[in-house]
Parts: sequence; structure tokens; C-alpha cells
Amino acid sequence: MTAPDRPTLGIIAGGGSVPLIVARAAEEVGRPVVLFGIVGEADLDIEAFHHHWLRWGEIGRLFDLLARERVGEVVICGAVNRPDFSAIRVDLGAVLSLPKILSLMVGGDDTVLKNVVRFLEDRGYRVVGAHEVAPGLVGGSGNLGRIKPTDDAEADIVKGVEASLTLGRLDIGQAVVAISGRVVAVEGIEGTDELLQRVADLRKRGRLKAAHRSGVLVKAAKPQQDLRVDLPTIGPRTIEMAVAAGLAGIAVESGRVMIVDRPATIAAADAARLFLQVRSFPDGAS
Repeated sequence: MTAPDRPTLGIIAGGGSVPLIVARAAEEVGRPVVLFGIVGEADLDIEAFHHHWLRWGEIGRLFDLLARERVGEVVICGAVNRPDFSAIRVDLGAVLSLPKILSLMVGGDDTVLKNVVRFLEDRGYRVVGAHEVAPGLVGGSGNLGRIKPTDDAEADIVKGVEASLTLGRLDIGQAVVAISGRVVAVEGIEGTDELLQRVADLRKRGRLKAAHRSGVLVKAAKPQQDLRVDLPTIGPRTIEMAVAAGLAGIAVESGRVMIVDRPATIAAADAARLFLQVRSFPDGAS
């Protein structure tokens, strides 16, 4: 099926640049695209594309717009914070689906997102991953920049990979920091930036005795994760935070972690003399 023959792509957009990258990739192959920005989450830059703004709770309006725009496939991407459901004003469509919607929100992030995918698919929409529309987000392998990990860093990567897969199986987070063969911090609901900030704070307080510029951020998809939603992401900001945390490098899972603004990310890593490695993880799904 050629791009013009494919149904309109709907992008349910949270924050960050991934929704914009996906929209550009669709437009580059001549595919019609419409973005549905979540108010308070999505960036104003989505207004450069055909778009609609939606508030949490406007379920009925979302499905009305999906039908009006003749959307056949949906991408869910971008950063969002789980909303305070007690403060949401729901529309009639949400009220009619309230028992189902409440059941969607029970569980960890991976469980919730799988439920959301099923909710859309039950209504006739095919959910696809951001990386399926913009495959360049997950390309590459090996050391992406000029800096290579030392033997000590390789040992930290091995420890971090083991811990990240265990963390993922428990549906807790997608990243860990390992220093001197020891896992010193794991990602929770706060996200990777806050994980790295905690490591930086530990160094400042003298809680980490390892040398500055040691240790590794390891990031991976959860082994059981539906790769169509919530793929882990790194970018230039991750490099900046890793440097502030005193780390030597970053290792991510091949084919299952998105690198946004790839040239800028690699350039930032090289400038900071930080290694950036993409590798397959044993016992994972890559």
C-alpha cells in the first residue's frame, strides 16, 4: 500500500519532540497526518501541523475527531504525567465508557498502556509504534560516537543490563545507573532526568565514593513491553544530565530505545567525552 493510499495517521501527542519527528516522517512520504495534543502535556510546536487540542477526559471528542479526520492508524507518543483523575472533567463519551476507562488505569505504566492500546483497537483503530513510522529513531548499533567504554565501564554495563531487565519485568522503570559494579539508582515514576539528578545529588553529598566520570546509565525497554507505546527515549538532555551526574557513558538497548535528535545527541556525547553505546541485551526481547 503506498503512502497516499494508507489511512490518515493520528498522533496522540504528549510532550517532547517525538510526536513532531513522527509527524514529519509521515509527511515526508506523503501520508496525511493529524496530531491530537494533550493540553498541558504536548508542546505548542504541534501547531505547525494539522492538529486538535484535547483535555484529559475528552474521550468522546477524541473518537468524534478520529472519525471526522478518517484516521485509521494511531501513534501514541511523547511524555505525559499520569493525571489526577479526581480533577478531570469528563465528557459524555467518557461517562458512557467510564467503567472501562477506570479499569484501564489500574496497574503500572506498562499495564495501563497495554489497556489503552486494547481500548483503541476494540474501536477499530490500528495502533502502531513511533519507530514504525520513523524508523531512524531506533537505528544504529555499537559505539555511536568517538568515545569507547573502558573495561570498568563494560563491567558496569553488564551489571546495569541485568538490573534493568529485572526492573522492567516488575513494571517499575526502564533505566538504572551502575557505578563500580554496583547498581546505585533505579528509575521509578519520576523518569530518567530525575534518576540522573538523584545520582548527581548523591555525588555532591559524598555518598558515592567512586571517581568523578565513572559509571553508566543503562536504558532498555521492559522485556514484556508492547513496543508500540512508551519506548524508552534518550536525547541531548540525557547527555547533559549524565555529565552532571558524573557518569562515563550511556548504554541503550538495540532496536528498543529511541534516540531523538540523533546527530545532536552524538555530538553532545563526543563534546563531553561521554561514550554512547547501542547493544543487544541478553535475556531481553532484542
